[in-house]
Amino acid sequence: MLLFWLGVVAWYLWQRQGNIQWLMLTDTDDNMRLMQVRAWLAGQGWYDLRQYRLDPAMGGFDIHWSRIVDLPIAALILLLKPFIGVAAAERWACGLAPLLPLTLTMTGLCLTVRRLVAPQAWLLALIILMGCTSTMLMYAPLRIDHHGWQLACLALTVAGLADTRRARGGATVGLSSALSLTIGLEMLPYCAMAGAIIALRWVWDAGDVRRMQVYGLSLAGGTALGFALFASNANQVLRCDALTPVWLSVMVAAGTLLFGLSLLNPANRWVRLALAALAGAVIVTGFALLFPQCLGRPEQVSDELAQTWLNRVREAKPIYEHPFKTGFPIAVLPVIGILGALVGTWRARRSEAAVAWAAIALFTAFAAAMLLWQIRAGPAAQMLSVPGATALAWLIIPWFLRQKSMLVRVFGSALAFLIVSGLFAGLLLPYLPSDAGKTGKAGKSIPDKVAQANAACARITSLRPLDMLPRAIMFTHVDMGPRLITITHHYGVAGPYHRNGDAILAVHHAFSGPARGFRPIAARHKAQYLLICPDMAETTVYRARNPNGFYGQLHRGQVPNWLEPVALPEKSPFRLWRIRYDLPDVPEPVSSARINAPKAPPRR
Repeated sequence: MLLFWLGVVAWYLWQRQGNIQWLMLTDTDDNMRLMQVRAWLAGQGWYDLRQYRLDPAMGGFDIHWSRIVDLPIAALILLLKPFIGVAAAERWACGLAPLLPLTLTMTGLCLTVRRLVAPQAWLLALIILMGCTSTMLMYAPLRIDHHGWQLACLALTVAGLADTRRARGGATVGLSSALSLTIGLEMLPYCAMAGAIIALRWVWDAGDVRRMQVYGLSLAGGTALGFALFASNANQVLRCDALTPVWLSVMVAAGTLLFGLSLLNPANRWVRLALAALAGAVIVTGFALLFPQCLGRPEQVSDELAQTWLNRVREAKPIYEHPFKTGFPIAVLPVIGILGALVGTWRARRSEAAVAWAAIALFTAFAAAMLLWQIRAGPAAQMLSVPGATALAWLIIPWFLRQKSMLVRVFGSALAFLIVSGLFAGLLLPYLPSDAGKTGKAGKSIPDKVAQANAACARITSLRPLDMLPRAIMFTHVDMGPRLITITHHYGVAGPYHRNGDAILAVHHAFSGPARGFRPIAARHKAQYLLICPDMAETTVYRARNPNGFYGQLHRGQVPNWLEPVALPEKSPFRLWRIRYDLPDVPEPVSSARINAPKAPPRR
């Protein structure tokens, strides 16, 4: 398995070496993660995760993460820095760090299929994992956000559910759940489902009590330790979006109740079911009475921010609201995984493995159902489908290989593998109906134009010229904030992080509202410059929301007199103005030149 992993590492580093060289952190969270590591290495406190480069006028940005994922990135930087310098060490640390949790993911899946399918089936599981495109994107170089580590915890959870050694299995599930929750709450539904499965196994079989007993102790103790070591200053209050005292209380109480039930362990199955139901009711009732503020969405954002931003995030929408070409490749393997797990359960119905297979089938079905809530569940759903798909392939492919006809053996087994592994969905992708957007006047697809702007404004070569100006606070788009502070020495105003809803709404109001309302908002945040990226995805929202708003006027070339142009290189995708607060607001005539007209050459 380690040799297989090294091959994947070599392939990824060769394939993405250009991205690593240019530090192409395309996701806002990846940029913010690097800034968090930089701040820690520069002396920021262990429990202080506030980002002071965003919205400095208001004291910085509150980030709800933990330091766990910072550790391997910081370690790689410190290890490489003496040999290749700080800048190169950062680039290669960001390239290598996402590949570390891939070893844990591979370990969890290999253990699961060895225990449930066959000792030699681990290689087939790894090959199928390579076809899980949504999952593998979480381990690609530069994807330094925490999702890869949480998927690794989920893979170990599945291995624990499949473990025939009950105490070890319970400890594996409990500790991996505690680690995942300490990193973030994204996998909370899966952790809750794993705990429910362990309780149901005990209800079904009193002999499984040892698994539940150790699980309860591991979950309670692991979350308590994780909170003590990694909960930031901001997470030590009653918030609902991280491992705060709210969820720490829930996990400790749940683990304690399960441990207590394991000590009782009545012989009657119906009594065990009643006790498990009572324990669940106590947890739910206590949560509702003690933390009523968390009964809604955990982000606790205002209604306005939810309607204008959070509810409209593409990855937070269910799979059926996405184009078929997007949803089909994600949904294929979970369906195959459910079928394979059900077949595995049926084939093992007279053995001890039947309960483990039933747990895997239930877990896989739950992950697939999560796609109906948010498409961001795709990586987890695909990964959890690997054991079921492996079991199906291990059953079907040998049948073809035993046939007398060479054509059936060769082409039949190859076709069966493509279907059972879900790889056929990738082959069909070019032939699926296109979800391209409308076409503009010049015949160019509007989404293509937006994608080009998103890529151009994220490049180092586009951002670095901004460092010619003295350090300043730049008022820019919400999604530009993290990238701006990562590549340049400037400060930003906002980033897409829900705890800082006031700053996000300020940017929305400034760009969508009237031109006369922009300067008061910019003044509150002490912004000195206005930086925009024409045609960036976020800007299309401002124009659609209010075509006559401030950004809509800028896009049509109506620039107020209090914006003083700042020259940038000729091919820069940005537009930059100095904000003049000393000039009266005089309406400007409508210019015939649009905002993306050619610019003057830079000053020499």
